[in-house]
Order: sequence, then structure tokens, then C-alpha cells
Amino acid sequence: MKRLSQLSRSITGNVAVITGAASGMGKATARLFADEGARLAVVDIDEAGLQTLAEELTAAGADVLP
Repeated sequence: MKRLSQLSRSITGNVAVITGAASGMGKATARLFADEGARLAVVDIDEAGLQTLAEELTAAGADVLP
């Protein structure tokens, strides 16, 4: 079947703001978006957890702004 939409769904190079990124669904979303090539701005009230995530993603080659 031919696709109706011809738009790209790629997030590579786009900026994503992820809230609640230090744990749970926010962390999983940040990892997924980073894996898909998005540039990330991550936010959370858990500063230590956020810093750990930012270091992990940066070490894996992601572009992250905590």
C-alpha cells in the first residue's frame, strides 16, 4: 500500500526538550531520541540524576544540554 504522507519522520538533527529526564519515561525518551540522532535539552529537578544521564548520553556521542 502506498503511504499517504510523504513527510519524513526522522528526528535526526532536530532539537528535543525532554522534561523529567533523570528517570522513568523521561529518561527512556531521552535515550531513544539521542539514539535517533536528536539534539537534546534535558530538564529535571533531580540534578544528580540529570547530570548522570547527560554524561552517559554525551559519552555515547549524543549532543546534550543539561
